[in-house]
Parts: sequence; structure tokens; C-alpha cells
Amino acid sequence: MNKVFLLLFFQKKKFFLPFTLARRDLRGGLAGLRIVLACLALGVAAIAAVGSLRAGVAEGLARDGAKILGGDIAISGGNQPLPVALGAWLRERGARTSEVVTLRSMLIAPSGDRVLVEVKAVDGAWPLIGRAEVAPAQSMAAALAGGGLLVEPVLRDRLGLKPGEVLKLGRASVVMHGVLEAEPDRVASPSLFGLRAMVGLDLLPQTGLIQPGTIAQYQLRAVLPAGLDAAVVARDIRTKFGDQGWRIRLPGDAAPGLARFIDRTSLFMTLVGLTSLLVGGIGVANGVRAWLEARALSIATLRCLGASGRLVFAVALLQVMALAGLGVLLGLVAGALLPIGAFALLRGVLPVPPVVGVFPAPLALAALYGLLTAAAFALWPLARAMRIPGAALFRDALLPSRVWPPQGGMWWLIAANTLLALALVALTVATAPERHFALWFCAAAVATLALFRAGGWLLMAVARRMRPRLVWLRLGVANLHRPGAATPLLLVSLGIGLSTLAAVALTLGNVRRQVSQQLPERAPSFFFIDIQDSQMPKFRAIMAADPNATDLTEVPSLRARIVSVNGVPAQQVKATPDTSWALRGDRGLTYAGAMPEGTRMVAGQWWPPDYSGKPLLSFDAVLAAGWGVKLGDPIRLNVLGRDITFTVANLRRIDWGTLGLNFTMIASPAPLSQAPHGHIATVRAPEADQARLLRAVTDALPNVSGIRVADVLGAIAGLLEQISVALAATGSLTLAAGGLVLAGAVAAGQRRRIREAVILKTLGATRGQIRAAWLVEFGILGLVAGGIAALVGLAASWAVVVLVMHADWVMLPGTLAAVVLGCVALMLGFGYAGTEAALRAKAAPLLRNE
Repeated sequence: MNKVFLLLFFQKKKFFLPFTLARRDLRGGLAGLRIVLACLALGVAAIAAVGSLRAGVAEGLARDGAKILGGDIAISGGNQPLPVALGAWLRERGARTSEVVTLRSMLIAPSGDRVLVEVKAVDGAWPLIGRAEVAPAQSMAAALAGGGLLVEPVLRDRLGLKPGEVLKLGRASVVMHGVLEAEPDRVASPSLFGLRAMVGLDLLPQTGLIQPGTIAQYQLRAVLPAGLDAAVVARDIRTKFGDQGWRIRLPGDAAPGLARFIDRTSLFMTLVGLTSLLVGGIGVANGVRAWLEARALSIATLRCLGASGRLVFAVALLQVMALAGLGVLLGLVAGALLPIGAFALLRGVLPVPPVVGVFPAPLALAALYGLLTAAAFALWPLARAMRIPGAALFRDALLPSRVWPPQGGMWWLIAANTLLALALVALTVATAPERHFALWFCAAAVATLALFRAGGWLLMAVARRMRPRLVWLRLGVANLHRPGAATPLLLVSLGIGLSTLAAVALTLGNVRRQVSQQLPERAPSFFFIDIQDSQMPKFRAIMAADPNATDLTEVPSLRARIVSVNGVPAQQVKATPDTSWALRGDRGLTYAGAMPEGTRMVAGQWWPPDYSGKPLLSFDAVLAAGWGVKLGDPIRLNVLGRDITFTVANLRRIDWGTLGLNFTMIASPAPLSQAPHGHIATVRAPEADQARLLRAVTDALPNVSGIRVADVLGAIAGLLEQISVALAATGSLTLAAGGLVLAGAVAAGQRRRIREAVILKTLGATRGQIRAAWLVEFGILGLVAGGIAALVGLAASWAVVVLVMHADWVMLPGTLAAVVLGCVALMLGFGYAGTEAALRAKAAPLLRNE
């Protein structure tokens, strides 16, 4: 310290004095600020890693956009074949074209086993970009020649297929020529509605799968010659062929669903990382407080030698921000390196191969988050050293716990803290893909912090009024409200992380309950699709002949694309994020004269059973609210290539949880009843009879596909398990940050705890009484923090399940109990460690020093 004093007296350049003092003082090491480093590094690393992972996947998607799209431009006709003239028009301009048709059907193995597959029929030009991998190695022409069939590995293993075996696909016999190990234009996704089976486009007519109303997807891809811009070609197609309801995509929009998934996943993970950083910010405040207490004598000496409060504040601020910069740097290094290692592990899981590298933009964003958080949480505790005169510090080696800025002297501190907090909120909202969600997150974070803080104050107020008779219990309760008690800080430390995990666990628990319990009880056993009008009598006869087939329900089925809503083109409709999905692609459409049984009308009236006037539409009330649709508004649909304007006659509340034949749109019979279309039917059957029923239907009606609901629910349940593990791991970051803050809080109070232990032992208290008192303190803290975390988790999960997912919500007592008990166990563990360390301290050195 002598060098510091000399510098204080002889430094001429006062501007550089704070920098010099801060630099010299930092030579003494980082004691007391290691928690600050760890908290910031953890939060920044999480945000940087998520941002880098997202950037790598997004760049991979952009780089491989043409390959994923299958060309420079792709035109989708939905459920309608594209005209031959379109392909000829593209080829006249030097383009290479390829046609692809996808649909679902039943594949029957030689053993008689049958499974739902997603059939992809391709022509000889496929793939235009990239290369398909087939085992055993062969050309695509050879693999698909002579009724050839390629299947993905999972399908081969499930049916036990070998090359050369003959299977049935619709009415055609197909020969399994090999395994399709990789498709250049396929984005990895869960196979909920069928595994991949590939055939030649010329085989499709022989299968008999294409019938009026068949649910299929027709697409034409094209690779353009050099110098021909895809955007110009897309514009020319619309000019030449008019508005046909086609969907034209360019490489930048190769996988919009995937891009939305990446954005939402990264948003969630970034917000979790930001939560960890905010919890770490509390650790920063606590670490700065402990650091200042450890340096109380040094600060007092500087004040007595003439250092102003502003100089002390400037020196401390420079030191803390320098160390914060080091913590941010450590976090950036970890955040940049983690995705590089994760890419290799997740290459088979990620939907597209990511680009491996260092991405400056997400790293810069993470650094900005870290520095803003450090500054926001460090300013107030730093001001405490500036406020207290040297004489007061010499009278008390510990800094007072409550210090407010002096009147008229430091109100700029309050303004600075406010500006930093607003900057954090603005940065979060401005950089989020879904800003309204990010804004709600910020509001919820502030409310949760305030709730835990209020819980701490309430606990201290209650503890002041408690007078237990047992000495150790009285000591434990008194520790909760003693001067300088860190009760609110300890509650927040673990509470935020546990609240995040509780919300995730309760939400997933409710969804899992829906999938595994409620849905199977209410859901049908089968969905049968692509039943033709002429086949309905035979289908009904099969159902009537089976006494175990019950609850048969059937409706007409068409495919329609929304062209405009209330005169606004579909792509320009300002829909809420949770309803915008229905504006993209084809939607199911049916018609009915009488109101379907179980309809929950929200507004309007159903049309008469014999109505034959202008087209009317019964619409989903949730979509209507998301799109701003009211009764009487026009909705224009493209049905079978023809645009028809419908008038909204009524709004319905749909219970999707039944898994029944629910449609967002039900039209009046005219004019759809005269259009070619198929039917969809549902039926219930005991599990033991389901295979026999499926065999009877598909043998008699080869083009009809049966979707077994139990298989779909099983696949969803497996997907949920993967998601739950990923969310729990991500949410644990917040809990880890809370653990660091808790460790810092215990460490910060350790000097005071050692003094108390020495005094109590000197006065005759036993080790058992001291240990019991402190375990009571931490046990109560854990119980209260766990209880508040459980309440926050309940509210958050209810909001997600009921308001966002529109599903039934139930309380899960086991999950709540696990949250509370986990919090108590963690608090007791940290408390016991601190207690044992304090009890090991020798009394004599401290008493001699006092």
C-alpha cells in the first residue's frame, strides 16, 4: 500500500490517477471477485454459444439453400398437378427441370406387415443439385428402374427387408433395390406420419394412389442457366400464368419452417442464457459488495489521506469493469469454442449441416449483454464506498449494508442504473426474432425478481416477530433478519433458476400427460385417408362387417390454399405468431349441410341444411382472432386451382385435443359437393383387432392409407422426451448461475459468520447448537425459495399450456414437491459447507485481533 500512498501524493496528472491506482491495486490479485468472473463468464458463454450455433446453422441453410430447395427455383402446386406448359416454358429458357410428387400410402412387406410411408416419386432428372447416396452403390436410374423401390434405413430395419424382395405399394408390385442413405433436398425432421420410400415418377400411375382428392404435393424444380435471375423468373411466371395459387420459392426461402424453428429455439435458449446472466448480475452485485468489505481498511486509508468519494468510486469502478471485461472475454472464448465441438456431435441431429467457424456478430452481442449487465448491477454497490467517510469506516471494518446516494450529489447514479436497465431491455427486444415474446420475457423477469425480493423482505418481517423458545431455533430465525442479512439475495440466487426448471417441467409434464393419457382416451384408433366417393360403400361395408369397429365418422375432404383475407393477400396478412401457420401451404377443407355434432359456436349462425346460396364458411375462432376476421368478412380460397370467395358465417371453438375430424374451415355444400374429392374417416377398434382391420381395408382398397393414432402418439412421446432433456439441460444453466451466486453470497458472509461463531463459542454455545441454528436459517430459506419458485413455475406453465397451446392444464404435485425439496437440499448443502468452515476457525487469533 506504501506505493499507492506515494502515488496518491505525488501524481501530477490527476486524470490518469484513477487508472494508475486501479492498475496498481489489481496487482494484488482477484480475491473476492472470482465469483464476478464466473457469473459473467457463464452467462456470456451461454448467449455466445447459442448465437454461434444459430449463426452456423443459418449460414449452412443459406449455403445449401439451392440444394435443399432442389434447384434455383421451386414451384409447388399443392394438391394439384402443375401444367406441362410451365415446365416447357422454363426449358425454353435453358433451365433444367425435375418433377417431384409426395404423398402417403401403405407399404406391404412380403411378410404381410404394413406400415405407413411417405412416398416420394421422382423423375429421371432428380436430383438437379447434389447427389443421393444409395446402398449398395448404384445410379438412381438403376435403383428406380423396373418398379424399383428405395427405403430409408429405419424402414428397412422395421420390416426386415433385403434387396430383391417384392413389396406392394397401392396396386403395384415394387422391388426393393437398396437403401436411401441420404437425400440432398431433404431436411431432417421427425417421421411422425411415415418413413421415406422412393419410387420413379413413371411408376405412380400403376400404383393407383393418385385419385381425385388424393392428398399429394406436386412440385417442379428448375436449375437456371447462368445470367438468369431466379427472382426475375418468378415474377415472369406470375405474369405469364397468372395467380394460380402456386407457391414459388427461391433458395433464400428453401426451408421456411426450419428457419422459424431455428429462430424460436435460439430465442428460447438465448432468453435462458440471458436469465442466467441476470442471475449472474446479482452475483456481480454481491461479489462487489464482498470485495469492498474486504478492502474496507484500504478504502478508509485512502479517504483519510484526502481521496474524494468520486476518486474512490472511479478507482473501484475501473477495477470492477476491467475484471468484468475479463469475465466477458472468458465467456466469449467458451461460447465460440463450444459450438465448434457441438457441431461434430450434433451433425446427425441438426436439420442441415452447419458452417463451422467463429461468428463475430453473436459474440459481439453476447459481450454487450455481459458488459451492460455488469455495469447495471455493479454501480449501486460501488457507490456505497463513495458515500461513507473514512472515520466511519475506521469505526467499523465492515461496510454498512444500507447506503443511499446523498441528496443532490449522486442522483445521476439512479439515472445511470435506469438507463442501463432500459438498454438491456431494448437490446433483448430489438435482437429477438419475436419481439413481443421477448418483451413479455423482460416483464416476467422483472416481476420474478421483484417477487423474490418481496418474499425476502416478508420473510425477514415475519422472522422479527418470531420468538422461539429453543436457543438454536431462535438463533436460526434471528439470522434471517439480522443487520446485513442476505436473505433476499439468497432467495433470488436459487429461486430464478428453479423457477425456470419448474416452468419447463410443469409445461412438459402437462403436454406429456395430454399425449400419454388424455389423448389416447378420447382419440380414435385410425384415420383412413384418400377414400374415394365410389369406395365409400365398400369401406362402410368393411366397417359394418367388423363388430369391433365402432364410432365410425366420415367427412368429405378437400385441400385449399388461402389466397386472401378480407381483401388482403395471404402473405401480407398481419397475423399473430401463433396463428400465422395457417396462412402457409394447403389446409384441410370440408363441407357440411347440418351443423356437425359437438360444434361449439362462438359467434354467428349455422346455415340451413338445404342452403344453396353464395358460399359460406364456418371458421376457427382462434384463427379469426389472430387474423382480425369478423362475421361477414370475405376469405378467398383456391380449391382445385379455382379461386372461390367465401363469407364468414360463424366462428367455432375447436377442441383439437380430441384428435377427431376437426377442420379450421367448414364450407356450405355448394359448390364444393360437385367437385372431385375424397373422404376421411375415423374409427375405434381394440388394440388386438387393429392389425386385422387395417389389413382388411388396405387389401380391399389399396389406395386408402390408414394412420394408426397410437403410432403417431408414440412418436410424439419420444420426441417430447428428447425435448425435455434438451430443455432441462438448457434451463440448468440458470440453476448453475444461481449456484454460483449462492456460493458467492455464502462466501461474502463468511467473515461475519466466523466472528459470530467465535463469539457464540466463547459465550458457551456448543458446536451442535451453532450448526443447528445455521441449518435452520438455510432450511427456511430453501423452503421459501422453493415455494416461490413453484408458484412462478405454476403461473408460467399455466400461461403456456392454456393461453398459447389452448390445452387443458393440471397441477402436478410431484413436480412441485421435487422443486421445493431440491431447493431445500441445495440451500442446506451450501449452508452446511459454510457452517463447517466457520466452526473450524480458531477463536484466539480473532479475539486477539479484536
